[in-house]
Amino acid sequence: MPSQANSALPSGFQLDRYRIERQLSLGGFSIVYLAYDTDGTPVAIKEYLPNSLALRKPGEIAPQVPDDNLPAFRYGMKCFFEEGRSLARLIHPNVVRVLNFFRANGTVYMVMQFERGRTLHEYIQRHHRQVSEQFIRNVFIRMLNGLREVHAHKLLHLDIKPSNIYLRADGTPMLLDFGAARQTLAQEQAMLKPMYTPGFASPEHYADRERLGPWSDIYSVGASMHACIAGSAPPRSDERNKKDLFIPLAKSYAGRYSMQLLELVDWCLVLDPLQRPQSVYALQKNLSRKPQRSEPEPQSRFGSILSKIKSSIGKG
Repeated sequence: MPSQANSALPSGFQLDRYRIERQLSLGGFSIVYLAYDTDGTPVAIKEYLPNSLALRKPGEIAPQVPDDNLPAFRYGMKCFFEEGRSLARLIHPNVVRVLNFFRANGTVYMVMQFERGRTLHEYIQRHHRQVSEQFIRNVFIRMLNGLREVHAHKLLHLDIKPSNIYLRADGTPMLLDFGAARQTLAQEQAMLKPMYTPGFASPEHYADRERLGPWSDIYSVGASMHACIAGSAPPRSDERNKKDLFIPLAKSYAGRYSMQLLELVDWCLVLDPLQRPQSVYALQKNLSRKPQRSEPEPQSRFGSILSKIKSSIGKG
């Protein structure tokens, strides 16, 4: 069944104790709305609505799910609900706050705290190729605090990319839109393919999902930092596995950023999951380290520094 565009719930629609104001975003897996609760507090509500399985036409409330798609749709709905339950237990300033989750209209809704600001993707678009090293370090060191908390709860994010890193009005970053339910759904149902943004997903997202772990999120963090530096994601990891045309940032951006930062991003983007930083702590420790004032030419440093970093904290 081909993907199709689903219609959003109309403005003013009463959903449980929330009134829909407007659609905030539409993806292949869900629709996100701005809504207000009975106290007038703004919230963001994510509606489970995979467009490869279900269709909601204009004027309709409940999605239409063909009989052949019902098992996959219901399984995905269960995963989405469980994801909401897991995230509701996570309380951290750098992770989106889930306030409520419930079933209605034949699907599931996740209610999140609404924050004012913009995504890192929007920031990159506005500051194309002029994102400072200090900004990158500040944003990702704090974002990684949230990711450490996620991993401490035995969860994976699985969809880290600049559009899922939200910058509040005061500049503090927050992780949005976890992809765990999507990954589980794709793993169980051969008819569904993972819905990830090319370039940000690790090789094991595509081909070897049994090897998924914290290092998979770390690949996506590296790809997100790559986007800050280069203005775009690195080449798709599944294509790199066939023929790797990726040019390390330590070569292509030498002189524009510290070699220490460039090599750290390249390390995160290694195709072999065992050769990447194995924990968020290891990555964070390096990102916090101030680069040397004077740095030799990259040709002589690239291999040696990378090996020093790996040997010193690879067990972190």
